[in-house]
Amino acid sequence: MTQDDLTYFRSWFADYSRSYYSADKEDQKNILLKVEHTEHVCRNIVAIARGSSLSEDQVRLAEAVALFHDVGRFRQYMKYKTFRDAVSINHGLLGSKILIEENLLQRLPGDEQQLIIQAVKFHNAFAIPAMLPGDIILFLKLIRDADKVDIFRVFIKYYESPQEERASATAFSVPDTPEYSAVMISCIKNRKVASYANIRTENDFKLMKLSWVYDMHFNESVRLLVEGDYVNSIINKLPQTREICSAVTVLRDYVSERLKNEEQT
Repeated sequence: MTQDDLTYFRSWFADYSRSYYSADKEDQKNILLKVEHTEHVCRNIVAIARGSSLSEDQVRLAEAVALFHDVGRFRQYMKYKTFRDAVSINHGLLGSKILIEENLLQRLPGDEQQLIIQAVKFHNAFAIPAMLPGDIILFLKLIRDADKVDIFRVFIKYYESPQEERASATAFSVPDTPEYSAVMISCIKNRKVASYANIRTENDFKLMKLSWVYDMHFNESVRLLVEGDYVNSIINKLPQTREICSAVTVLRDYVSERLKNEEQT
């Protein structure tokens, strides 16, 4: 992929996302949320790719994956008024279909076209499918990390914004009560990624997001989380019970280990 290709794709994305702009204040807020998110994910993936010593050609490919990773979100929102795949449509699969429908990638070699399509298709899967080729798996790891890092930022901004400024489609629609689930604490303590299926309260949702730290593939991604103070920001929004403090200690130890590993590489 050349720089000209990437410039073309950026221009296409700007026009495509703009076509979903709305006079409705709430709709516009949610559409702009995804435009801003895409910009941040592009920056993240470039930082992670360069921090992991990938070639400049790979960096450009990675940025293209980031640019298109949520292209399905716009159609999803305008049809269903939500970003929750479980009650609407799989936005990764939808995004891959849109890239094919638009014949957008025809200017690229066939292998690069497939890499981008597959990375977009599976970027939001619970786990990376093992049957995929190694080069696609590399870019899936990049986009999943870059995406997760910015989702931390998105939700911290949501929690810290006045009610009237929050993008409605960001909400997970569970009770905002002091309770949290034992299974979420167990996941944090055992260094496992928690499932959306076990979310019962806002605190469960926050704990689930924290568990994503265990799914970061690159040390550079962990460094970006720390640089943004995202982990501490979410921890500080949880009840400071003995159970949570104990689980959070395990999480913080893990982050320290990853940063130490980065310093040694």
